[in-house]
Amino acid sequence: MTGGEIAGLLAAGVFAVLVALLAVPILKLGKVFDELRLAVRSLNNETVPLIDEVTRTVSTTNSQLEKVDGITTNVSDASANVSALSSLVASTVGQPLIKVAAFSHGVRRAFTGDGAPAAAHRADPFGADGAASEPGPRDPAA
Repeated sequence: MTGGEIAGLLAAGVFAVLVALLAVPILKLGKVFDELRLAVRSLNNETVPLIDEVTRTVSTTNSQLEKVDGITTNVSDASANVSALSSLVASTVGQPLIKVAAFSHGVRRAFTGDGAPAAAHRADPFGADGAASEPGPRDPAA
C-alpha cells in the first residue's frame, strides 16, 4: 500500500466516524422537525375554528351595535319631542293659568275686604302737596 492509499483509507475512516457521530444529532433534529410539523398542524386545526368563532362574534356585535344605534336615535327623537311638548304646554297652559291665578287672587281680596292697595295704608310723610305734614325742628331764629 502506498501512502496515498493509506491516506485515502484514513480519510474514509475519519469520514465514517464523522457520519456516525453526526447521525445521532441529525436523527434527533429530524424528530424535532416532526414534532414541530405536528405542532403547526395542531395549531392550524385549532386556529381556524377560533377565527371562525371570532368572525361570528364580531358580526353579532356589529348587528347589536346597529340596534343600539337605532335605539339611541329613537331616544334622541323622543327627548326632542318631549322638549317641544313641554314648551308647547308651558306656552299654551302657562299664560292662562297665570291670568286665572291673578284673577282669583283679585276676587279673593275683593271678598275679604282687603281690596285697598298696600300703598294707601302707609302714611305719606309729605302730604298731597309735597310739603312736610309734621313740623320739622324749630329754628331758634324764627
